[in-house]
Amino acid sequence: MLVIPTYNIILSPDAAIYYPIDQLRRSSGGNGIAVGERMIMIVAKQNRKTNELTEDSFYPIGVSGIITELNQHGYAVIRTGYRVNLEDVFIDPDHTIRLMTSRRRDTEDLEEAVEAEKLKNLLEEMRRFASTLQWAETAEYFVNQIDSIGMAACIMSPMLEISNEERYAILAEDSKLKRAERIEKVLYEFMEVGRITNEALSSQQKEYQQRYREAAIKRQMEHLQRELDEMHPENVTDVQRFAKKIAESGMNETARKEAEKVLNRLRQEGKESVESGMLYDYLDFVTGLSWKKEDAERIDLEVAREILDEDHYGLKKVKDRIIQQIAVMNLKKQQSGSILLFVGAPGTGKTSIGKSIARALGRKYVRVSLGGVHDESDIRGHRRTYIGAMPGRIMDGIHKSGVSNPVMVLDEVDKLSASYNGSPASALLEVLDPEQNNTFTDHYMNVPYDLSDVLFICTANTADTIPEPLLNRMEVIQFSGYTPLEKLQIARNHLVPKAMESMGISGEQMSIEEAALETMISDYTMEAGVRGLRKCIDTLCRSLAVKVSSHPEESLCVTPEIVREEMESRPIQHSRILPEPKAGVVTGLAWTPVGGEILYIETMLTKGKGELKITGQLGDVMKESALIALSLVRSLFPAEAERLNDHDLHIHVPAGAVPKDGPSAGITLTTALASLLTGKIVDPHIAMTGEVALRGAVTPIGGLPEKLMAAERAGITSVFIPEENVFDLKDVAAEVKDRIEIIPVGTVEDVLRRTGLIANTVE
Repeated sequence: MLVIPTYNIILSPDAAIYYPIDQLRRSSGGNGIAVGERMIMIVAKQNRKTNELTEDSFYPIGVSGIITELNQHGYAVIRTGYRVNLEDVFIDPDHTIRLMTSRRRDTEDLEEAVEAEKLKNLLEEMRRFASTLQWAETAEYFVNQIDSIGMAACIMSPMLEISNEERYAILAEDSKLKRAERIEKVLYEFMEVGRITNEALSSQQKEYQQRYREAAIKRQMEHLQRELDEMHPENVTDVQRFAKKIAESGMNETARKEAEKVLNRLRQEGKESVESGMLYDYLDFVTGLSWKKEDAERIDLEVAREILDEDHYGLKKVKDRIIQQIAVMNLKKQQSGSILLFVGAPGTGKTSIGKSIARALGRKYVRVSLGGVHDESDIRGHRRTYIGAMPGRIMDGIHKSGVSNPVMVLDEVDKLSASYNGSPASALLEVLDPEQNNTFTDHYMNVPYDLSDVLFICTANTADTIPEPLLNRMEVIQFSGYTPLEKLQIARNHLVPKAMESMGISGEQMSIEEAALETMISDYTMEAGVRGLRKCIDTLCRSLAVKVSSHPEESLCVTPEIVREEMESRPIQHSRILPEPKAGVVTGLAWTPVGGEILYIETMLTKGKGELKITGQLGDVMKESALIALSLVRSLFPAEAERLNDHDLHIHVPAGAVPKDGPSAGITLTTALASLLTGKIVDPHIAMTGEVALRGAVTPIGGLPEKLMAAERAGITSVFIPEENVFDLKDVAAEVKDRIEIIPVGTVEDVLRRTGLIANTVE
């Protein structure tokens, strides 16, 4: 008798099992099998090879059987008999399994009529289930062979997703009724799961077919719509136009998905929707941007320099730095480089040179004014959830330029202010940081945009009010202003031709003498730049346009006298050297936002109780400089300083309506007090600038080029400057250095000795 170990199969008495012949031979140890061969089938706990089985590898109940058929399909039909108890199991060295068994009786509690009814209902359900399968004919053949509930379990066994323990539990059930109910439960659950799965697959397949059909119809409609659009371009709808723009824009994946999402909303809601206007504006904006990166082109440095020289006179240092920037861009094949910050007085050409840079690079020019901006949304844009939302100024400038690599001038960054709506300067940090701006996200767009190819140029009148984190991201280039000679050249070559052209006056009808231009520069302007000079020339040309129009055949030559007659304003009274010098009065130099200017430090002693009075609307820093100067003078002139005990000291800086502050008047205050106490007069042709320390050192100051130009304009012949400012003289115009004697000093005593307030000692 053969012993056949099985695994993962439901065994049941009085059933037919279809068992693979090859597997049957392996299980029998390679012995021949034949029809009529008797066997006992036992259930293994785990799926193991024959040589790995032990006496404990089997459940204690099996079933007897006999081979009734070996069919041509490779299956042996085994007809099971009764159940057996495994009393003992022996495994020989050749892996042959021997058993000691006893018959296990069933509990006969299932009536034949009930069993027949159960079998009938089960077979009907199985036939319906088999008809839904792809291999329905084969399934129906096996179903038709079933003649008992146990046989149904055996045939369906390979397909059931139940554990080996659950399969064995069916065989171990003694009650025929409970065994039948277990089998029914397992089979009905299996068929219900299969039915639901088939329905889901069928539904999914229908859904897929519906999608494929919709996609095919849409493609056909798009094809037909394209043909109609080509035939009648005036009938293209907004949705179709935006869809085409999105497809051709070259957007990044995030931007494309967002644009398509908004387009779908516009398509679904239609033109009558409340939100259609907002959706239209958004799509019009994002599709109007240039998303494609431009190739870096090589720039001819000589041509670039010619363009800069053609548009602007002077500014050699600035132009050299711009040419360096272009050279680096050529070598690195990049569209942008360092963020340049042009700092200088109004009218010095900071903004206009940005336009020249764009022309030299052959790129678009965009100017963004930041003066007075106090809302972060002006930089980053508004979120689309707000009514009237709009993009920020940066992305709006990119949109207007139509390219992704314009030259963008951010004007007046020093006039940004913060409010409860956030800090615009903080928002600019991302814009101007090359490590971050390749994924700049405007709140209105809500998708990243690459700003790394934009050449940013910032302008400011002063760097003092720019927050330190923002200033650190930029390279500061100073615009020191123009000398009278440079202003004359600018007026002759640029301002006058433009003014005459704008007024419709030709060169044959009017000419302006060089002396007339010098009169306007010296008597009607007091600035570092040329903005006021341009206004003067425009005013003159507008006034003379009446004479030119009345006598077109005559040629008018403008002289200084005509300038004085035609100008609407009075000549500006510049600070000049005092005609009558006096002890206690010394000439100083000051920096203002419109350039340099000279000022006088006036001191006076009056009978009193040793009080100190300071007037002239001085700031805290300048008041501290006055106190330091007073302490220095007391230490240097102890005898003369005794007078301060019974006299009041009054220090005044004229133009009291103008606020003044800064430490650079320290040396002037000290010299004025020394002159007052010693009674010695300081030559008014001598001016000075420098901060003083309590130890007597003269420390460096800023704005030296502007101060020296103011000194030259006022007729000063000698200027004392701190030794540490000698390096800054390279930024001073040559004509200014030629006309003024510049004397570096290191201590207060050096200044007092050179001005004659302290006698020179000879060793």
